[in-house]
Amino acid sequence: MSVEVALPVMAAAGTGRLVVCDQDGQCTGLVTHAELTTIRDSSAYTDRFRLRDLLGDHGSFASPVTTMADAEAAMRARRLGALPVVDEQGSALGVLALSR
Repeated sequence: MSVEVALPVMAAAGTGRLVVCDQDGQCTGLVTHAELTTIRDSSAYTDRFRLRDLLGDHGSFASPVTTMADAEAAMRARRLGALPVVDEQGSALGVLALSR
């Protein structure tokens, strides 16, 4: 998916985050509306940018057996506002987010 497609999808869904999956449905990371807007507004942006190219260090995941305390500690240590939850096959089950 391109940045130009992802931004309206996020707006329509009323979310500030989007889970990115590969062609096999495996969760590969998470991008935020702020990150996509920054990329889109940069002078280096072209319509060839795809979400998979922008993931950076968003490859952190929780499993269904991760405790809330461990997930929160991981998010705070990595300064993440959210953490995707994936099953044993890497499919996205949901997203945990820190409350403000």
